[in-house]
Amino acid sequence: MRDLVNNLAVISAIAPAVYAADNTPVVIDLLGFDSAMVAVHVGVGGITFTGTNKLEMVMSHSDDGTNFDAVTDGDLQGITGVSGGIIASFKAAHPDATVHEVGYKGNRRYLKLLADFSGTHGTGTPLSAVVIKGNAQQKPVA
Repeated sequence: MRDLVNNLAVISAIAPAVYAADNTPVVIDLLGFDSAMVAVHVGVGGITFTGTNKLEMVMSHSDDGTNFDAVTDGDLQGITGVSGGIIASFKAAHPDATVHEVGYKGNRRYLKLLADFSGTHGTGTPLSAVVIKGNAQQKPVA
């Protein structure tokens, strides 16, 4: 009843660090799992975000792990109004750390997450992201 450890896998999508520029997205393989959720943790903004100096979290998905397309509303849970794959946007002061959760219900095998920095970020912002893969087809999860 309370056994999550043998039913879930947690994969780092963005390693915890202070970023002032785009990360290099890693490819997350969902093979063997029937559900996924992305959890993005953004610390206190290193700068006061604006419409020009901003941070956007961009999710894309793929059938082959090579050619990626931006996710849309139909691929996600817990969020609407997605444009260009942007699942979270920081365009105003961000004085407190926050966690943003987005469910993935698309049917593609691979995911990527980009922390897209625009403008000038003289001081970095701490952030990290994980993909939680659920509904494992084979248990226990190794």
